[in-house]
Amino acid sequence: MTEGSTDSGAEQLAGSQRVLAILLAMAMFVLVVDTSLMNVSISSVVRDLDTTVSGVQAAIALEALVSAAFILIGSKVGDLIGRKRAYVLGLLGYAVGASAMAFAQSLTAVVIFWAVLGGIGASLLLPAMQSLIHGNFEGGAQKKVYALVGAAAAIAAAVGPLLGGFITTYLSWRIAFVLEVVIIAIVLSGIKLVRDVPYTGPRGVDTVGAMLSVLGMGGIVLGILVWQEGGEAVAALLVIGTTALTGLAYWLVRRKRRGETTLLDPDLFRSKIFRLGISQQMLQQIALGGTMIALPIYLQMVLEYNAMQAGLSLAPLSLSMFAVAVLAGKKAGDRRPSGIIRWGFVLLTIGIAALIPIVPRAEFGWALVVPLIVAGSGLGLLVSQLNDYTLAPISDERVSEAAGTNSAAGSFGLSFGLAFGGAILLATLSIAFTSMAQSSTVLPPADQQHVAQVLEDDAEVMSNTQLEELLVEQPQEIQDEIIRINTDARPLALQIALLVPILAGLLGLLNSFRMMRIPDAPSTASGGTAPD
Repeated sequence: MTEGSTDSGAEQLAGSQRVLAILLAMAMFVLVVDTSLMNVSISSVVRDLDTTVSGVQAAIALEALVSAAFILIGSKVGDLIGRKRAYVLGLLGYAVGASAMAFAQSLTAVVIFWAVLGGIGASLLLPAMQSLIHGNFEGGAQKKVYALVGAAAAIAAAVGPLLGGFITTYLSWRIAFVLEVVIIAIVLSGIKLVRDVPYTGPRGVDTVGAMLSVLGMGGIVLGILVWQEGGEAVAALLVIGTTALTGLAYWLVRRKRRGETTLLDPDLFRSKIFRLGISQQMLQQIALGGTMIALPIYLQMVLEYNAMQAGLSLAPLSLSMFAVAVLAGKKAGDRRPSGIIRWGFVLLTIGIAALIPIVPRAEFGWALVVPLIVAGSGLGLLVSQLNDYTLAPISDERVSEAAGTNSAAGSFGLSFGLAFGGAILLATLSIAFTSMAQSSTVLPPADQQHVAQVLEDDAEVMSNTQLEELLVEQPQEIQDEIIRINTDARPLALQIALLVPILAGLLGLLNSFRMMRIPDAPSTASGGTAPD
């Protein structure tokens, strides 16, 4: 009878661990799918909140920025208050943001609750989840849970555009965020299964380092967003951001030499593999962010697609990324990760570059399918290798801190790509509208400046069909000329915006040749970071 009880207890423990693993995967799914929902719902959100494309795009970039700016701080907060508590607070922050989206009546509410509070929630959730997986599972079970959570992220990236498009088109984009709240509630219902992971390191707080990290990453991306909105002090914000990041590097090294607590250990960067890995992670995310903000705007504003059609058009990119990531993870074998990463950047760059000549001629989204599959395959190769490559030289006791730094680099890259790609697209639209209106031989000279201003202010959120309705009282030749300007300017703007992910891909490709010259990292099950 005692033996039977023991067996039953073992089965119960295994069952509890399975449930916990599923709940952790659900939390990661919500985290990743959230931005996809916003990307494919841009036109619906703009219409329902009576705002602008640039405003919604800025909120999307700001959410990624806040997550990046606070993730290192979030990791330290988890050390101080407990990883389980940080995990709960992160989920609650996300739930508040999603709830606000369900009821928001203005862009201000979206910015405050979804972008800022949700971004802070993500900064607490990501590092806490890493530590909790490490502390609640051991051996083979730990590897399986890491794989399951990674698969949930990949599935969310793959189905996010389709799921968001379907819900937005046939129900409402608000319903999608209500479903997020439901999933978070389910995850929180199993919180008793989570065993907290104690922190035994130094409990001091590097306040100056924390402030410099926020000012650095925040200043750069915020400067781009202010430029996009036509605000002032852009140069000042960029200078503040660059200076703060430089100051952060100096500050961390100085405190380390004095034996004082640092926001993150600068010795992590002694490893060339780690330095190159986080650089590649950032470049990959810049390329992904730039692509995933420009294409949805193009599909919804130029081809006049609803959210479902936009999601279907983006599916080749996300589904091929998911499929290739899974396949490459299984079939990589003894191939060098740096070689696979190099091919990833090759395919990514070729796929996005192939879109440029197609865009002006595309009359439907499926015309983009082949380049998107090629680019998605490249992203899949990168996703399958970059995390393992970057963290390979890091010891077990420092992997959480290194993973937080890696996540911060990726989140910063995503926010930069979203902000810069969107800003370039909208700035090109503005310049093109003005130039084409002023050079028109059809528009009366007295009306050219007025038409350019109206196009700049309003046409970014209007399809040609909506613009025709607005111009119904104008003479036919004036209507035709304004529609022509609007039609010609938008593909050009997308082509210029796509140069952002192409440049990131080319820089990643150049970096990959440096990676090939470095020997693969040895396993470091214990001890310090492996320098090379």
